[in-house]
Amino acid sequence: MQIQTATSLDKDDIRRIYMTAFAEDERERVAKLAIELLSEETIPETISLVAIIEDAIVGHIAFSPATASKGENLHGYILAPLAVSPDYQKLGIGSKLVEHGIQLISAAGATVLLVYGDPKYYGRFGFSNETAVRYLAPYKLQYPFGWQALLLNDACYIAETVEIGCVASLCDPALW
Repeated sequence: MQIQTATSLDKDDIRRIYMTAFAEDERERVAKLAIELLSEETIPETISLVAIIEDAIVGHIAFSPATASKGENLHGYILAPLAVSPDYQKLGIGSKLVEHGIQLISAAGATVLLVYGDPKYYGRFGFSNETAVRYLAPYKLQYPFGWQALLLNDACYIAETVEIGCVASLCDPALW
């Protein structure tokens, strides 16, 4: 398996992954998010990665910058979305995408990575809801226990609660 940066040329393959990997009631919305993040210009840049096996894109993940509401210095990212084609699930591809992304954003100096997802899945990488309590999600969460954080640097612990802002593509309350 190879992991590389996604480009706009990968749009159709990325859309196909989300349309087959997600439930009918959310697949369209999440596929749209993944495609929008490919072209969203952010500082620092949004990172979009694909997993390739035998010249076929079988997985995708995106990491977009997070901001702090009150001018606090926050160099963080939000992991969303992540999907692997159903025929390739349970082979560790999603885990490799997450780990590769964590390495990239850590090397770029990020201090925290936030995710809204299954605690059983993301907990294996060190994400926790307890760590996320100081980072208020951009929107009201349907499942608050799914809001999790991973500190990428021991020195990045914050004492105050911070309201998190997100990139334009994630500014849809239905995603939260």
